Amino acid sequence: MEKLNQSEIQQRLTEVKGWKLDGNAIKKEFEFSDFSEAMKFINQVADLAESHNHHPELYNVYNKVSLRFSTHDAGGITTRDFRMATDIDKITE
Repeated sequence: MEKLNQSEIQQRLTEVKGWKLDGNAIKKEFEFSDFSEAMKFINQVADLAESHNHHPELYNVYNKVSLRFSTHDAGGITTRDFRMATDIDKITE
């Protein structure tokens, strides 16, 4: 899979809610009412990541979750990362 150029990345960032460029990755932070809700979300992301065979860098502190995607095999951001961002946003709608 080919990595996207800066123009393609900027265009795709307009198509996802709250995702931001973070070096050679896209990142979004989520906040939940408590730890339990954050863990439910993390488990949903884990199931989704497994089904797509594309896994995020994931950080959790109590009710806050940060997700970061990059396609390491391609050396940057690809359509796979934006596909995951779109599917994760559907979880939180």
